[in-house]
Amino acid sequence: MHNCAIVGICWGDEGKGRMVDYLVPQFGTVVRYQGGNNAGHTIVTDQGEFKLNLIPSGILHPDKMNLLGAGCVVDLHHVITEMEGLRARGVAVSPDNLRISDRATAVLPISPLEDKMEEQRLGKAHFGSTLRGIAPAYADRAYKKALRMGDLLHEKTLETHLQRLVDWKNEVTVPGYGCEPYQYDELLAYCKEYAEKLRPYICDAGRLLEERQDKGILFEAQLGALRDLDYGIYPYTSSSTPLAAYAPVGCGLPSVKVDRVVGVVKAYSTCVGEGPFVGELQGDEAVALREAGHEYGAATGRPRRVTWMDVVAARYGVRMQAATELALTKMDVLDGFKELPVCVGYKLHGQVIRDFPYTADLDDCEPVYEVLPGWQCDTTHARRFEDLPKAAQDYVLFIEKELGCPIPYVSVGAERDAMIIRG
Repeated sequence: MHNCAIVGICWGDEGKGRMVDYLVPQFGTVVRYQGGNNAGHTIVTDQGEFKLNLIPSGILHPDKMNLLGAGCVVDLHHVITEMEGLRARGVAVSPDNLRISDRATAVLPISPLEDKMEEQRLGKAHFGSTLRGIAPAYADRAYKKALRMGDLLHEKTLETHLQRLVDWKNEVTVPGYGCEPYQYDELLAYCKEYAEKLRPYICDAGRLLEERQDKGILFEAQLGALRDLDYGIYPYTSSSTPLAAYAPVGCGLPSVKVDRVVGVVKAYSTCVGEGPFVGELQGDEAVALREAGHEYGAATGRPRRVTWMDVVAARYGVRMQAATELALTKMDVLDGFKELPVCVGYKLHGQVIRDFPYTADLDDCEPVYEVLPGWQCDTTHARRFEDLPKAAQDYVLFIEKELGCPIPYVSVGAERDAMIIRG
């Protein structure tokens, strides 16, 4: 049985949850291998719209196992709240279909507080954090001060590690931010409360995956290649590695292989958060595209920054992800536009480049467009490639050629069946 990674090609918010939900019947286990509850994966089923932040998108299929891997950071309160919200809507959530790696990092109330204080300290130079405490949690892990989910199962270890964490915070970060000292007793009571609730879910992820390998593993990434800590638009990135290459490490079983990489990319480009964004649309043009695509962050509700399809950025993302195939999502959003500019190059210091440059150069880049005709008709009912108007077919083929990667999936709506399979 093969294993497959579903990853973002550009800035994220491209429809990974929708593709996980579509492909999950072929697999036995779905694993989130990095990130935390700053994700926003939206799925539309017969039961309505679901917005998942932390729990893997396979949870809507009751016969599939879902795992939060070792590379994740797990907000204790949020994961319980998300479970309860799903159950309230009739979704089965139990240790039978959801597990959490004992090596994943636990996110305590300290981290979101520090996230907020750091953004305030930065002022106008802030990174546009979701304020979910992701960066501070990963920083604590790198400092070897963080709690891991397995610590919740070992009372003495929990007490020792938490005391070490609180002492460090009160000596270093509290004076730095000028906030009130953290209270060990309060945090210990918090941890013990959630330890009891989460105890049945915490497991040896490597052993679980070894036992289930023959059923196939679907790896679910958060964000996209341009938000990768090493290869993205640093420092305007996440604090983890959403690349497919990290999936074996982040899932909890480094020996597994990724056989397929399905990169997800929108038919136009969007971005949430700060940082360079070549060709960003402004004014009425931005409003028209944003409203057509309902482009507001699923995790934060913030308006997304928008522009036309950027194949320079997407080509880089395809390479970083080593994508074997692509899913082009939200084609239907372009139905109403007469012309569709596609960014095929950047003009940098008087020269046109086709390779995505180092972050510092992006602010000096201007988009170079090739304008394609729009189709100005409804594509949401198309279920075969031949059902699309010729201009829409030509648009897909143009993007496919520019990116140098096959596009077997074309999404024309949020519903499960609103998908065209090519080839």
